[in-house]
Amino acid sequence: MIKQTQKINFGKRSGLEVYPVSMGAMRFPEMDKAIPLIRQAIDAGMVYIDTSRGYGDSEIKLGKALKDGYREKVILSTKCSPWVFKAEDTDDSSADCTYKRILESMRRLDVEYLDFYQVWNINSPENYEKATCKGGMVDGIRRAVDEGLVGHIGFTTHDEPENISRYIDEADWCEVILLTYNIFNQKYKDVVAKAHEKGIGTIIMNPACGGMLAENSPVIADAVKSAVGISDAVEAGHRYLKSDPNVDTIICGITKPEDIESTIANFKKPAFDAAQISAIEKAMNKLSPDNAKVCTSCKYCMPCPAGIDIPAMMDVVFHDKVLKVPGIAKEKYDWLTGENNKNASKKPSECTACKECEAKCTQNIPIAAEMAYLARREEQSWK
Repeated sequence: MIKQTQKINFGKRSGLEVYPVSMGAMRFPEMDKAIPLIRQAIDAGMVYIDTSRGYGDSEIKLGKALKDGYREKVILSTKCSPWVFKAEDTDDSSADCTYKRILESMRRLDVEYLDFYQVWNINSPENYEKATCKGGMVDGIRRAVDEGLVGHIGFTTHDEPENISRYIDEADWCEVILLTYNIFNQKYKDVVAKAHEKGIGTIIMNPACGGMLAENSPVIADAVKSAVGISDAVEAGHRYLKSDPNVDTIICGITKPEDIESTIANFKKPAFDAAQISAIEKAMNKLSPDNAKVCTSCKYCMPCPAGIDIPAMMDVVFHDKVLKVPGIAKEKYDWLTGENNKNASKKPSECTACKECEAKCTQNIPIAAEMAYLARREEQSWK
């Protein structure tokens, strides 16, 4: 079995060490398969585990897998926040509610302590204020730390880099930060470096661009090959992150043994040199919406009289037509139009072709035709 062998510092503030590849616990298989899979990952060195109260029965599956001595092998982290997930309708961002959620997660995980508890998705200054104000979430976590129930504190985020930079300056309580960073999304590169410099452990989610690099896109494969001479986009994405000294560990979501083996294998390969890093960043930037001359999400086209989220739908078109990753495009489309999305868009089939949007589009995109295209794609089940 492939194993990680070299630990690195997990940020000066935590004082812990971690392997480069860690475990994401969002999409475990059914229980009888999840337990041996989790233990295989731990045995391979994926000892930092990122889960959440909002990940269905993930905590419960982990609780069963961490028996027989496995709890002592891992760095266990869970998270919650009321603006992402409410276990009860009365959940709020108070210290008392946060403390209650910590105790609940411990029961679900069937453990006596948590190595980390994180504020889940600080995605705006308003969320940051709710988390850090007197009597807010961080105070609730600090209470658990004082009582020996939690070892360390952190937060996750999808906020704008300039906001995250401010949080890093202010959050002396933060020991780790989890954020997105990959070959397609390089905008957090500088804040990852800043966090590392401040002694905050850096954890990277979506290293394979939310699965997009595994979609076998000929467009992406050609760009990667021209940049670094390999055709495996997932390998390129992993080695790109390995090459950044400010990245402590990445989160690998595991659903099958191959997820463990292939990711660790990629991290055993050589890091890219400076020229390769520059080449792959330029290659990926050429595929961005700005350079592909498609929707730049300026939102001048909005609002749509039919209630369609035009920029979001054009992002679906971009992934389907330009990047040729229909699986990712369908996932985005299903979320945009799904019942669980509080801000769900109307479907493109409801477009009346009034073309008010086209008159305002800075890129002169034939939006009505693209909405008709998406309507056909849905009708054909994206085949």
